[in-house]
Amino acid sequence: MNELRRKAIGLLARREHGRAELARKLAAHGTEEEIAHVLAELEAEGLLSDARAAAAYVRAHGARFGAARLRQDLRSRGLDPATAAAEVGELPSEVERAQAVWSKKFSAVPGDAREWARQARFLRSRGFATDVIRRLLKDVRE
Repeated sequence: MNELRRKAIGLLARREHGRAELARKLAAHGTEEEIAHVLAELEAEGLLSDARAAAAYVRAHGARFGAARLRQDLRSRGLDPATAAAEVGELPSEVERAQAVWSKKFSAVPGDAREWARQARFLRSRGFATDVIRRLLKDVRE
């Protein structure tokens, strides 16, 4: 059990983890009961927090991705959708973030429908909403 706790603290020292993600990483090193006990101890000591893990992820990736992508990534890490939505909701406007991502990637406004579609696909792959993409590419043209 002591080795399991040491392994968990080592993972948490590198970056914030959510409870489900840390449990998944520790699964090969102990039984389910031992893992649950260690995670409960870490939570009680304030070393493990889903809210902190969500905030750290959004802080690190919020400028590059849209709300849909951030929420999906947080859900895939086993974090509560309500926690994910709350953290994503505290970001600057999605239009501003999409503008920053677009201007970093593209140097020119889309000249034709094919280029418009290419730029829109890029922004969509980053998780920006379709209406945000349309508004951004329309504003950029004007």
